[in-house]
Parts: sequence; C-alpha cells; structure tokens
Amino acid sequence: MPSSRTAPAAPTTIVESDTTIAVTGHPPLLARIYGRRGAQPAAPLVLHFHGGTFVSGDLDSGACMARMLAEVDAVVVSLAYPLAPAHPFPEAVESAYAALEWTYKQRNKLAGAGARVYLAGDEAGGNLAAAVALVARDRAHPPLAGQILVAPMLDPCVGTASLRESMDCGSVSCKWADGWQQYLRSPMDAEHPYAVPSRARRLVDLPPALVLTGADDPMRDEALAYAQRLRDAGIAVTSGLLPVETGWPDSLSEPPAQECPCATSVKQHLRAFFYPATPPPPS
Repeated sequence: MPSSRTAPAAPTTIVESDTTIAVTGHPPLLARIYGRRGAQPAAPLVLHFHGGTFVSGDLDSGACMARMLAEVDAVVVSLAYPLAPAHPFPEAVESAYAALEWTYKQRNKLAGAGARVYLAGDEAGGNLAAAVALVARDRAHPPLAGQILVAPMLDPCVGTASLRESMDCGSVSCKWADGWQQYLRSPMDAEHPYAVPSRARRLVDLPPALVLTGADDPMRDEALAYAQRLRDAGIAVTSGLLPVETGWPDSLSEPPAQECPCATSVKQHLRAFFYPATPPPPS
C-alpha cells in the first residue's frame, strides 16, 4: 500500500537534470530526473512515461505530468522510451521495464533510504505503466508501491462512447487508432496483456492504482473500465473523474503558459495517493 507518511507542506525548488539509462543490447535511454531541494528523506520515487499515441512524444512533452508529480514532493524519473513504428511492441515495454530495474537499484541515491517506487504514465504512457506493473508482478521484481494512470490509452478497438464523442476520432481518421496500428506488430498483439493491459485475464497481485480521467477525456470510458476491473480483482483503486475541463490527453503534452485548471485537483489526488491519511488511534 502507499506510504502513510505525512505529506510535506513547505514548497521547495524543483531541480531537473538529464541522464541516460544503460540497457543491455540497446542504445542508452534518455531520461530526465525531477526532484526538490530539501524534500523529505524518503520521497516517493516515480518512473514516468509520456504520452503520444506510442509514436511521438519526448522528455519535453512529458514535462507537464512529471512536474505535477514533483510538485507533490516526489522524485521523478521521466523516460524517453523507444517509439513506434520503428520500435513496435514489445520494445517500449521491455525498455520501460529495464528503466524500472535501474530506477529501483538507484532508489536510495535518487530519493533517500526507504524510498518506495511507483509507476506513472499519461495516455500511451498510462498503457506502459499498466503493462510494466504486470511485467514486474510476473517477474517477481521489483516491488512496487503503486501505479498512477492518467487518461490511459487502453482500448485498441477505439470504440468507446467517450472516444466516439471526441472530434479527434471522426469518420476520416483517428490518431489513437493510427497509433495502435503502428504500435502493434499484428492483430494478435492486441490479445497480449503487456500490449493491452485491459485485456489481461489475470489482474490479481498488482500494486494499488490511482486512475485519473476527465469528463472531457476521450480515454474516459476505457480508464474507468480498467479501474473497475482492477477493483474486481481485489486491487486497491482510487479513481477520479475530474469535472473541470482538462483538455486531456493533448493538454498533458502541450503545457499551457499558466497552470491548467485541473492541476490543483490532480495534485490533491496525487498527495492523497502518496500520503494516505492515517486513521486516529483508538481512544
């Protein structure tokens, strides 16, 4: 379960630095580390994956969500994973898992002794976070404190009501359908749980999840459906449907000049997930 420590209240300066993560048999992966000067000794350590329908995005486009995580006193490792179509499934998943192993090994150095490790992702990155949680469970390492899925891209059929309502999926083209087509090597991949976690038959023994979506989010229905499937499997799930205009998932990769209207609500959800309230002792 997420830690029951009290959330730090004093604002401090977020520091960003770029690094590389060595992956056996592949070129090094680029990553950006976000942290706060003066953060508590053992901060939540989050491996974050950006969005971009599997075919686009980079460290800059992932900055919006990574900074929101850092602003609630997490240390964040944001990963530039290999993109389709040059790198179709399962390359991004395996690279993301390698980055998770690296993050876990570096946890004390990055976030302090006793730091707990989380996965987070938005849109296609939400898919990767859910997939890597499955991989870590199946390979029995490393232990995870939680998974944070924001507007996760989980349905290759792109047939939900919330997607049909979106102007981005009209009769001519749909960027999410195009992204799925370029990510999956064949129709058979759509049945693989690491490619499409929402199709996984076994969801037990996964870490607690925070699933966030917006009323105006095209990913809304698939996000809420996956949250319910996790609950049905006995996983502790907190899901939030933000009523304010989010502009998700596009606004997550194109941060506005000013803080988005949903940022306050998102950070409240993140704080509650990282630092759940401790019940008072019995009288």
